Amino acid sequence: MPAVHDLDARPASLSPDGKRVLAGALLLGALATPAFADDKADCAAGITMIQGELAKNPAEPVLAKLKRALKNAEREQREGEFDECMDAVGDAKRALK
Repeated sequence: MPAVHDLDARPASLSPDGKRVLAGALLLGALATPAFADDKADCAAGITMIQGELAKNPAEPVLAKLKRALKNAEREQREGEFDECMDAVGDAKRALK
């Protein structure tokens, strides 16, 4: 029966182009991390803002838009989709104008 793994095989090495692609991907990942943290904090602050506006008992058309925006923002926050949470917060801000 043939061996499943060849333990004597050498690991594959990256070509120079592959190393550049890997380095670029790592750099982009590192740069995206602070933006992710900002979106997370901004999402939470946006939800608090919407809740505060709802406590003021706005007129019915605005009330319905704020409730929908809050529902969407909270769902996206639970899912970790902070950019989409910020879209919902933007909808709430537009409803208040």
